[in-house]
Amino acid sequence: MAGTLTSIRLDTKLADEAKRALGAKSRTEAVHIALKEIVGLKKFKKLMKKYGGKLQFGGLDE
Repeated sequence: MAGTLTSIRLDTKLADEAKRALGAKSRTEAVHIALKEIVGLKKFKKLMKKYGGKLQFGGLDE
């Protein structure tokens, strides 16, 4: 994974809790997972706001 070295201040107790909850090997990995999750959640919410209740699923006609 390519990236830039960035220094941030973290609540170490919270970072360690996130590491355990996410099954991450390091705090850095936990931060990366959490960032991916929040970006995905925001995209999902945007799609739901736009298409919520308007989509039809094919193949479920029973």
